[in-house]
Amino acid sequence: MSGDDASAVVVALDHVQVCCPPGGEDAARAFWNGLLGLPEVVKPAGMDDPRGCWFRMGAVGLHVGILDPFTPARKAHPALRISDVAALEGLVRRLEAAGHPVTWSKVPIAEARCKVDDPFGNLVELLVGTTG
Repeated sequence: MSGDDASAVVVALDHVQVCCPPGGEDAARAFWNGLLGLPEVVKPAGMDDPRGCWFRMGAVGLHVGILDPFTPARKAHPALRISDVAALEGLVRRLEAAGHPVTWSKVPIAEARCKVDDPFGNLVELLVGTTG
């Protein structure tokens, strides 16, 4: 297949995966579902590794897999689009109250943008608008 045909083949992003250490599923659920509000979905039966947990954001999934030994992702990250600035500010208050410090970006590539670490030190970006 030539490079010219690639745009006709890839039609959407299906899921992203972040990792946590063994036994981290409850902390992952508390963060991704409890704080960020992503509904958890059941992993299909017969997966190679039954550990971990899966969440859904509309048509896109976020999978939390187990990595042993674990190293947090400090550069690669999911970026979650939030509906508006007021909703992002409310989410930031909840995250900080739960012990997850947030760093606001000063680079104007979205209407509002900040970064937070999940419970395992993985980088997560939250934004209003798009970075393009």
